[in-house]
Amino acid sequence: MYSRPFQPARLALAIAGALAFWPHTGAAQAPVSTLESVQVLGTAEEELLQAPGVSIITPTELRDRPPANDLAQIIRTQPGVNLTGNSASGTYGNNRQIDIRGMGPENTLILIDGKPVSSREAVRMGRFGERNSRGDSNWVPVEAVERIEVLRGPAAARYGSGAAGGVVNIITKKTTDKFSGSVTAYGMVPQHSEEGSAYRTGFNLSGPISDRLSFRVYGNIARTNPDKPSVNASASGIDDTDTGVPPAGREGVKNKDINGLIRWALTEAHVLEFEGGFSRQGNIYAGERQFTSSNETMAGLAHDGAETNTMYRRTAAITHRGDYGNRRTSRLTASYEGTSNNRLNEGLAGGGEGSINTTTDRSLSQLDNYMLQGEYTTPLALGGIDQMVTVGGEFRQQKLDDPYSTSSGRNATGDDNSQSKMRNSAVFVESNIAVTDDFILTPGLRVDHYDEFGTNWSPSLNASYFLTPEISLKGGIARAFKAPNLYQINPNYMYNTMGNGCPYDPTTGNRVGGPCAIFGNADLQPEISVNKEIGIAYDSRGWNVGATYFRNDYKNKIIADFAGQEIPDFVDGRRPFQWFNSGKAVVQGLEGNFNIPLLGDNGHVLKLSNNFTYMIENKSKETGQPLTVIPRYTINSTLDWNINERWSAAFYATFYGKQEPRTLNTANGTDVTGEGLNVRGAYALFGLSSGYQFTKNVYLRVGIDNLFDKRLFREDSGSASGAATYNEPGRAYWANLTVSF
Repeated sequence: MYSRPFQPARLALAIAGALAFWPHTGAAQAPVSTLESVQVLGTAEEELLQAPGVSIITPTELRDRPPANDLAQIIRTQPGVNLTGNSASGTYGNNRQIDIRGMGPENTLILIDGKPVSSREAVRMGRFGERNSRGDSNWVPVEAVERIEVLRGPAAARYGSGAAGGVVNIITKKTTDKFSGSVTAYGMVPQHSEEGSAYRTGFNLSGPISDRLSFRVYGNIARTNPDKPSVNASASGIDDTDTGVPPAGREGVKNKDINGLIRWALTEAHVLEFEGGFSRQGNIYAGERQFTSSNETMAGLAHDGAETNTMYRRTAAITHRGDYGNRRTSRLTASYEGTSNNRLNEGLAGGGEGSINTTTDRSLSQLDNYMLQGEYTTPLALGGIDQMVTVGGEFRQQKLDDPYSTSSGRNATGDDNSQSKMRNSAVFVESNIAVTDDFILTPGLRVDHYDEFGTNWSPSLNASYFLTPEISLKGGIARAFKAPNLYQINPNYMYNTMGNGCPYDPTTGNRVGGPCAIFGNADLQPEISVNKEIGIAYDSRGWNVGATYFRNDYKNKIIADFAGQEIPDFVDGRRPFQWFNSGKAVVQGLEGNFNIPLLGDNGHVLKLSNNFTYMIENKSKETGQPLTVIPRYTINSTLDWNINERWSAAFYATFYGKQEPRTLNTANGTDVTGEGLNVRGAYALFGLSSGYQFTKNVYLRVGIDNLFDKRLFREDSGSASGAATYNEPGRAYWANLTVSF
């Protein structure tokens, strides 16, 4: 029987188990016996972190490639991960967010220390399923991050709604038993003056307050400047004038973050943690809008670099952790997340949707999330088979109040309620079962009940089998889901068009008469995805090679297209369409890694790390259209060189395959023609960095991004120029200095 390879989590559990039975009296000790091996089964959560669709961004990677501001910049280098919009429309192209396995950003769940982050849900969802939002990957400064876990496919289903694509869990630094801290300053300067620079300063402090109390606090001030309004003028053929701007480049952002945690050790076995945080993100406008046209107001705001929207996020949490001996543990967390979204009023309907026509009128949407999470883990032996069982539950209540975005709908329906509410209760059970020393099964079941949608079952089964000590075969299957969001279910949330946006009648071939309106739909059902993966891996002496096939069978995707719905008769002067559940889709592809030790034990001196993603399919089965605009393949390579104990260097490259746009405008059933069919060709980006440890407490790293200055430009605000819907900035120089104590 082969023994399993070294895994830190299992080693820690083995040590804990041994200490639990160590004699604590002064009696003479029994004779020492030599054990051949000690294997302690980990929890289901720990086992799932070994799944083929899981990768960990380590502190070393965060040090060697620090993002300018948003953690998405480094998360995108993991297998299966890209940055996209939530549809193939090209809308808000430079506000790309984390997309795992082509399922779209709305199917990527962001967690901070295991707690869901949902601030982007305070931003209204446009007709194409896009939000004018940066997403939720920029609420924690990189200096405060211990590691980042990226879970893809079946391993992510245990986290509930929104994890159909995957989960990004940002783990922050904890309290320490000695007073310590650090201050970090980062600066990035682009070679091209029309592209934005970036600067940030952050700090961490941690240490004991008394024998039983300790603390951790971090803070951050950052500014990323926007691209100039003229950056895409040449590529788009649209002049930068006082009355209009070309398609917008990347907007800027100003961040302020503060977060504190106090840890109270009630006893050796019970701990309370009190945490609170506040963040402010204000944009620096670059001319972003939903459609091609702009106006004099938007041009003025872009040239002035105005702050057109501001997000305030407030968090609080209390957590109890218990250790009852014999590897029996518990965790209970009560948390609150409040988000205030304050922005200049944007057009709500037709061609004016997303455009700004005022410099003074602002609106506020308020999103409040309350959550109670708990779990208990215990070892269990049934029929002579060891297992670790975890049972838990979750209660969550969300409330959104957006008077402005619901104003048109409330006028149409006569209902003055601007709020949306959603309540969810869930229970789950999972087990990690050692069928043999080499065969581990991890079944799980989560049951969610929504007051609005009823009950959803999410069963899962993951397995790992060691063919040899170095070669493992792993796979899994799970049913994941995403509940409709608070805009989609609100009957008073309405999109309206006076006629040009109305669909064509399939029987006559003519556009139907308007106005046409799309209302929120309280009868929507959750989106469902059955996620499957199977992979094989080899791991020995620094060599790590693996390949994984994944397939997601996706149905009930919630869309707001006119096409696909029966054309209704006029009611109160308009044709009332709704958001609805569409048909089936499929996402499948390959992921892999190929890590080679070149010099030193396990590649400690020189190591080449590679990962790849190849998308086989990403489309609706009914229309044949892509769910998102995503590269056919992505390859990330890094050459790490530890020159000596103080000096290191890294050379990295990313290769992107071609990106194909949609060929059908599903909003009204018309074919895309002309430049709207343009493909964005394959391209590659290279960079390098080097760091030096001057003293124990002073570390400096410098680097060059986009070494060979490969620039890509946005050619249209929507998809009129096909897949050329975002900017890839040119060469930039950066430095990161950390002083610790």
